Amino acid sequence: MTVTVRFAPSPTGYIHIGNARPAFYNWLFAQKHNGKFILRYDDTDIERSKQEYSDAIAVDLAWLGIKPDIVDYQSKRFPIYDAAVEKLKQAGLLYPCYETAEELERRRKMRLSRKLPPVYGREALKLTAEEKAKYEAEGRKPHWRFLLPNFKQDPFNTERTEVHWDDVVRGPQTVDLASMSDPVLVREDGTYLYTLPSVVDDIDMNVTHILRGDDHVTNTGVQIAIFEALGATAPQFGHLNLLTTVSGEGLSKRSGALSVGSLRDDGFEPMAVASLAVLIGTSESVAAIPDMQSLVDLFDPAATSKSAAKFDPSELDILNRALIHNMPFTQVKDRLADMGVEGQMAESFWLAVRGNLDKVRDAADWWKIVHYGPIDNVELSEDDREFVRSAFEYLPQEPWDNTTWKSWTDQVKDQTGRKGKQLFMPLRIALTARSSGPELADLLPLMGYVNTLARRP
Repeated sequence: MTVTVRFAPSPTGYIHIGNARPAFYNWLFAQKHNGKFILRYDDTDIERSKQEYSDAIAVDLAWLGIKPDIVDYQSKRFPIYDAAVEKLKQAGLLYPCYETAEELERRRKMRLSRKLPPVYGREALKLTAEEKAKYEAEGRKPHWRFLLPNFKQDPFNTERTEVHWDDVVRGPQTVDLASMSDPVLVREDGTYLYTLPSVVDDIDMNVTHILRGDDHVTNTGVQIAIFEALGATAPQFGHLNLLTTVSGEGLSKRSGALSVGSLRDDGFEPMAVASLAVLIGTSESVAAIPDMQSLVDLFDPAATSKSAAKFDPSELDILNRALIHNMPFTQVKDRLADMGVEGQMAESFWLAVRGNLDKVRDAADWWKIVHYGPIDNVELSEDDREFVRSAFEYLPQEPWDNTTWKSWTDQVKDQTGRKGKQLFMPLRIALTARSSGPELADLLPLMGYVNTLARRP
């Protein structure tokens, strides 16, 4: 058996880091078991689904390092769903209902007032052919519910019916079908809700494992029943905790918060996003994992906590810095070249500045500072300005190496009596216009004598 998983986003917006979490879980699971990863667009909502979102999801996944083996669209598979609907109707497991939303809400409140569970009472099963015809004549269109197998003979006499599965993430799980309403699978306008196409596709595509958010735990009992009604064996399920903000709020595609595209545009490394999306809310420490194979080796779905995975977006900054500070030149060479950082000095420059960068793109400013001088105004007090002017008189002649800075400042210290911060800070500001940054012992040889002397105030 080939392990086969799927990620089924709705192309109704841009995916965010919370959506990326199940995508990573499925892809890592497939990699760990030499399996297949299916990207299946849940685009049955024709009005809200847009190709631009599908295209953006593909770009986002590729940037994150997730490469699907198969790509498909549910909007191209309606004939398969239609056939499944007919099969369920013929088996008497899909029945028409004519209640309006207002009528259903009124019944729900009545059940609650009688201290009964607010589940659908299957009133539509009692409709006669004449009553159905009357509703049709009034212009009502039926929605169609799946008859849950939570009774022995009389559908109005439900009894506890447990569905069990060994969850890949959460361990043994149980859902009682008697506590649930018969789910609507087909809307009044004939369009499908998520449940039926999902089950039909999982059967048709030989999906073996479904890893998704734990907000679907209850749905799993229903879906297992539909799998069996269609004559199939249900895949193994795993339900991972959802990603929320520190305050516990869920993420939404509509708000655009922490969208993968915005994180990419902000200069975050894909492995920073991957490390946080996968490791937060698990027994593993959240750390900057350098590459995807290392994340595959570390990945264990059973290590996932059952409580919500709350995270602070600032953690991305920490992870991003950790990755960059250890990033080899070969990994970033092409990106640096795109910024104009190239030539014989490029590697030495990268090794000198990477430990002070938040984003790779920040290297461009330091390249300008090294080659052309400060890009900001140099602000020195009159005393510091005079000190710096005199310090430049002791600037050593070339050749320079990483000992030149110490030789220079040692002589300046002897000649002026300045030491510590009073010595080093004015020189740093004169050379870079910044109060912090890479070690000047590393930058000075890159600047060279003439370029450095030109910065004398």
